[in-house]
Amino acid sequence: MRDEDERLLSAGYKRLFIGMSFSVAVFNFADRSVLAVLAQPIKRDLELSDFQLGILQGVAFAFLYAILGLPIGRLAERFSRVKIVAGAILFWSIMTAACGLIGSFTQLLLCRVGVGMGEAGAQPATSSLVSDHFPRERRASAMSLIFLGTPVGTFLGAVVGGWVAAHWGWRAAFFALGVPGVIVGVTILLVLREPRRGLADNAPREPAPLPDFGAFLRAVARKRGLLFVILGGSLAGFGMTAISQFLAVYLARIYQLPVQQAGTLYGTISAIALAAGLIIGSFGTDWLSRRGDRRWPAWGAATGLAIAPLLYWIAFNIHSVLWGSVMLCIAGATMLLYYGPTLAMIQNLLEPRMRATGAALFAILYTIFGSGFGPATVGWLSDHFAQSAFAGGNYLAQCRGGKAALLAAKSLGDPCAVAATYGIRSALMSAVCILFAASICFLFASRTLRKDFYIVGEERV
Repeated sequence: MRDEDERLLSAGYKRLFIGMSFSVAVFNFADRSVLAVLAQPIKRDLELSDFQLGILQGVAFAFLYAILGLPIGRLAERFSRVKIVAGAILFWSIMTAACGLIGSFTQLLLCRVGVGMGEAGAQPATSSLVSDHFPRERRASAMSLIFLGTPVGTFLGAVVGGWVAAHWGWRAAFFALGVPGVIVGVTILLVLREPRRGLADNAPREPAPLPDFGAFLRAVARKRGLLFVILGGSLAGFGMTAISQFLAVYLARIYQLPVQQAGTLYGTISAIALAAGLIIGSFGTDWLSRRGDRRWPAWGAATGLAIAPLLYWIAFNIHSVLWGSVMLCIAGATMLLYYGPTLAMIQNLLEPRMRATGAALFAILYTIFGSGFGPATVGWLSDHFAQSAFAGGNYLAQCRGGKAALLAAKSLGDPCAVAATYGIRSALMSAVCILFAASICFLFASRTLRKDFYIVGEERV
């Protein structure tokens, strides 16, 4: 093994790589959560409907993410993944800051499309890099350490975004989250190095020819476990993103909280749920796999996704802020047991020069189902349920913008406030039902998982 390979596999460099990748995940999700926290003041100032909020938090982000995900994944099989990650965070951070300059729904929509373009490049390249630094039985754990940046970023975006918005307005909050991301991108270019493909798998030093896209599709089709893992993770993303993007709005309306308090509570709930779900799901299934059956990643994901909807239904019907928040933490952690094992299984089921493409395919479907359809569906359902509960005529015409928020209501009996509260609770309770379907997909994946794992030297068909 060459000196450079030994350095890239050393404990010190692995810690540096985990730390920098953790920072990318922090700002990835900080830039997502800040819009969720600012949704209510943006809704009021731009006079938007909940469906428009869903478009901004979902379709706007997902549109170009889905289009660019696979091309960027293919580029990551050929070119420097480190440079792709650095370029991605630089671009999306600049577009996040630009959200503070907008003056209309259309302008904000275009900026969120830009954020989605940038974030399309981060996860596939990062997942592929993890597989070259860590062996198969450690990849879920390594990814969980990186994606602990998710709860930190969610908390940072919620708390900082809410605090800045309360003191200087929601536009300043976008600048506060966008500028530090630029610094992280430059730092990555300076300190990280590109490993050779298959380094941790002891793959031959001379790289095999890059498989064409047809070979990748044949590999995916041949491994039914991989198909069901990708589909199950994508469906789970619908419930996860739908909840996360409207949770701050839900807290503000149900518990009558101002933007700063709703943001802080949203960030706290999300951080606790994400951290617990990632750690327990990733380290737990890695530990069980090393000591027992290698199908535990799929079994653990299926179990969490089957239980989570029941816990969410309980949480959405608790009227106490304290106990409602506790139950939301438990439900969120249970749902997120699937996330780390899913990313690791995709890497473990593919050969080294297909892993970025596999991660990109998952990211695309996850984004379409989750970021694309999830928030938009919840927003549409919220408006639909609110209309059914509104006694004053046309809900959207009479309750646009801040009128629909409980915070803006003159009293608890305000018709707009009552309808908006009923709408968001009913919409979220409906959205979590899709987690049952995701659970079934992981159960199907477990049936062929052991024979589908990649082994060095296996033949491609």
